[in-house]
Amino acid sequence: MDLSIIVPLYNEEESVVPLYRAVVAALDTLALDYELIFVDDGSTDGTAAQARQLVERDDRLRLLILRTNFGQTAATVAGIDHAQGDVLVTMDGDLQNDPKDIPLLIEQIRAGYDIVVGWRHKRQDPLISRRIPSRLANWLIGVVTGVPIRDNGCSLKAYRAEVIQRIPLYSEMHRFIPAIASIGGARIKEVRVRHHARQFGRSKYGLSRIYKVLLDLLAIRTLIASAQRPMAWFGLLAAPAVLLSLSIMAYSLYVVGTTGAMPLPVAGTGVLFGVLATSLLMKGALAEMILRTGSPEIRRLPLLTVERDGTATSADFTRDAERKKDE
Repeated sequence: MDLSIIVPLYNEEESVVPLYRAVVAALDTLALDYELIFVDDGSTDGTAAQARQLVERDDRLRLLILRTNFGQTAATVAGIDHAQGDVLVTMDGDLQNDPKDIPLLIEQIRAGYDIVVGWRHKRQDPLISRRIPSRLANWLIGVVTGVPIRDNGCSLKAYRAEVIQRIPLYSEMHRFIPAIASIGGARIKEVRVRHHARQFGRSKYGLSRIYKVLLDLLAIRTLIASAQRPMAWFGLLAAPAVLLSLSIMAYSLYVVGTTGAMPLPVAGTGVLFGVLATSLLMKGALAEMILRTGSPEIRRLPLLTVERDGTATSADFTRDAERKKDE
């Protein structure tokens, strides 16, 4: 199968039918064998019922129903795990993403990119509560991860199946997929996409997600920093503990030499810092051993390519693109 469209849904009863019609209208113009996967994320309204009616009429549509509301990342992972296409496209189910942009994403995948990220350049969301926090978050994510994506929160993305199906996702990690994929050398492209104001229901996003995003960002930063040289990363973390331990133990020995009494609380603190440093160094050595003896794909250098709107050069083409060109 050529293409799988994955759409997480949570309490989008009024959007299901218009969304289905819009996706089908956009894809029927393409000569592709595709499937549309709706993932009901524990909706409490009639979302699943609406989707079931559509499934009965169109065998290209598949419906996955989660037992409860697990969140967008979990729903997206469920769709990815069940997708059969060579290219996977994810999008929101609230009609704010435009299915007419899907051919543009597919075109860039054919040009040799592994991940194509939509950028909502004329975003139709409230300025104070959504757009300004989003800009700050995208800037922070770019600084911390080193992957400068303008719009990490845009759900309209396209992936090569062999790339996205190897990326472990949890919590709010769906917005960090380009950063995680960069570890394995994924070629990433950003393209401008349309964005529409919400027609039905209300947004499921709020400021309450910020702390989850920050924790996930910390985890991603640690992963990226330690992916190639874990011993160096853990050694850097252990350095302050080593310095404190040596300083405290030197002071304790000085006190013993001058007074003849061992300052046990101070010396004990020095020992604890020494144990912490040793533990970090041992973990670094273990991580280094796992990295050097693990999968060759994990050991690949991150040859990251992020391009804005434009044409890919021939050097960016993957083997698939080169093979198609030869044919």
